[in-house]
Amino acid sequence: MSESVTVRRLDGAEAAAAVEELAEVLADCVEGGASVSFMLPLARERALGFWRGVADAVARGERALLVAADGEGKIVGTVQLVMAMPDNQPHRADVAKMLVHRRARRAGIAARLLAALDEVAREEGKTVLVLDTVTGGDAERLYQRAGWERVGVVPKFALMPDGSFCATTFFYKHL
Repeated sequence: MSESVTVRRLDGAEAAAAVEELAEVLADCVEGGASVSFMLPLARERALGFWRGVADAVARGERALLVAADGEGKIVGTVQLVMAMPDNQPHRADVAKMLVHRRARRAGIAARLLAALDEVAREEGKTVLVLDTVTGGDAERLYQRAGWERVGVVPKFALMPDGSFCATTFFYKHL
């Protein structure tokens, strides 16, 4: 699947047009147990509202939104670069909502999204990236393979979609 997948950055209008597909990817990930800020059951309107807010932030230049689409043009993955930082951190950005639909996993899509995100960050003048992820999960290994530096773990930092606690590992990367 990876060969037929394209990764690209969306502008504000494209992000707004992709809200439905992005909500589907988010819902699939949450239903699959991903701790990505949402709890079960995830109402469709809540997912749509989240992505509408992201599209607005993209239009304002506060976020960069990348998507991975399959050979039929359907979005199967996404990641964001949060660029709206305090005045004393213009060189930094947060990586958020790395999501790959369960049917498209294990095909290198997340790694391709991360590589594209590094390029976007460089284009935007960002030299320090920060993210957090569930400790012990597949994403943690992905970030380590992609050259991210592990900072540490905070026990009980967040909840899994089912309400159980999970530890969170923080990472950074210098570009």
